[in-house]
Amino acid sequence: MKFAQPMFAVVAAAALALLPAAASADFGPKPKVDCKKAANKDKPACKPSRGAATDDEIYNAAYWMARQGQYAQSLTVLAMAANPNDPKILNATGFATRKLGNVDAALPYYARALAINPNFVLAREYLGEAYLSKGDVASARGQLTEIEQRCGTSCTAYVHLAGHISAFVTKAGKDS
Repeated sequence: MKFAQPMFAVVAAAALALLPAAASADFGPKPKVDCKKAANKDKPACKPSRGAATDDEIYNAAYWMARQGQYAQSLTVLAMAANPNDPKILNATGFATRKLGNVDAALPYYARALAINPNFVLAREYLGEAYLSKGDVASARGQLTEIEQRCGTSCTAYVHLAGHISAFVTKAGKDS
């Protein structure tokens, strides 16, 4: 019986040593799950691991950073999103990029957000503001019209953009 215990230990150790190689040879690597597909959203591989932030949490953190003027930090946080093509993530990226002074680089983010969700009036508001910063009042008014068609004249996006356009036109009239 004393001989059987050491022999068992040697056999068990050899089996354990071969197990990872056998497992990978027999079953191959696990296929990656495409978490962008709606059908996979509830799969464990698509859920954030402990300590990882969801895209909504990333968006909220980045939003408040940007609202406090921390635009570069906001962009760093937005870059951590699992779905960089989420319209909210795209819009926030455009906003922070524009506020850093790079309006031309911000425009494609708004365009992509609106291509995915044409009814995203906040993206339309920010796009209108971007047009104003380029002096393009006609395009800003075009976005104001789009906002009006989607949510009327009393929604926040309409009121804000209308105010920005009015202030821009008033200032431009005084500067001329």
